[in-house]
Amino acid sequence: MNKFSITRIASILGAVIFATGGMLAAPASIAQDKPKVIRIAYSGAGTGGRPLTGGTVISTAHQQGALEKEFAKDGIKIQWTFNPGAGPATNEQLANGLADFAHHGDLPIIIGRSTGLRTKILFSYTRFGGNYITGPIDSPAKSLEDLKGKRLAVFKGTASQLTLGRILKKHGLTEKDFKTLSMDGDTLRAAIATKDVDGGVIAPFDLEARGVGKVIYATGPDPELSSQGVFWVSEDFEKKYPDIVQRVVTTLIRVAAWSSDEKNRDAQYKLWSNSGTSYYEYQKTFGDIPLKWRLSPLLDEYFVENLKKSIQQAKEFKLIRRDIEVNGWLAPQYLNTALQELKLDGYWPEFDAAGKPKASPK
Repeated sequence: MNKFSITRIASILGAVIFATGGMLAAPASIAQDKPKVIRIAYSGAGTGGRPLTGGTVISTAHQQGALEKEFAKDGIKIQWTFNPGAGPATNEQLANGLADFAHHGDLPIIIGRSTGLRTKILFSYTRFGGNYITGPIDSPAKSLEDLKGKRLAVFKGTASQLTLGRILKKHGLTEKDFKTLSMDGDTLRAAIATKDVDGGVIAPFDLEARGVGKVIYATGPDPELSSQGVFWVSEDFEKKYPDIVQRVVTTLIRVAAWSSDEKNRDAQYKLWSNSGTSYYEYQKTFGDIPLKWRLSPLLDEYFVENLKKSIQQAKEFKLIRRDIEVNGWLAPQYLNTALQELKLDGYWPEFDAAGKPKASPK
């Protein structure tokens, strides 16, 4: 190569480096190496807003420090935000570019999607939970019908509101049949104790134990009425760091396997009770169904059909205005890879669209 060619190439490279601020720019399509921080939003908080919770695999992972241990060697910080404002507050975080991953109930993630928030659903974390309407201890009400025209509280914009809509529809009722109020969990417990509401969508057991509340209505683990929770990643983060997304999912699925093991029930209830909700309440609300059913991460037929049903019902109950397409929203490849890497294929039973366990393959 002659002197002119070398000089010419050096000149071109110098111009490129100058134009890019002193470094050669990588193509936008190439995923970046790793972030400095992974920001996880939790749609809820412990009693009194304390920054830890219970009742989910994500809660367990947080208290065990599973993600912190996984990413310590990379110097990546895990930043948790616990939102007493629940799902709506998490949607605000995502809208402002302040959340990379989050746990969400079905209604708030549907509302977020309908307003243009871009996420990818990675796995499920809860299903088949029972639902309750609780009233003051001396309430004469013995049924939903007995509460007509009275003050009924629910945390609007959360999965509880969609569940309430399903329950009321089953009984030929709507929210308009009640004086419907919006209250978060702490406020609702206090309002039941002080008799400022006649009923509310909340578990009764801690209130019963204190002698201030009683159950008026309970669904049991009904697949038709149950909501389901999801763990998602923002589309922007997933495009930049797919390898990091895989490591997050694999770490959480490893925790989910521990959480779903019946021999860990007692230890997990004790861990969750650090949130301020009692061991007794977890014992009562989780005791009627196998953990492998309740804490399944699978995106199986039941999950997909229940998500579609939730979208349709959210529109029917006028909680959203737009249709939402499920295709392209789910990113099951990360879960599938985690199940293979951890040798967990078949660990959790799959359920059909009606919420019944499918026969195990022979």
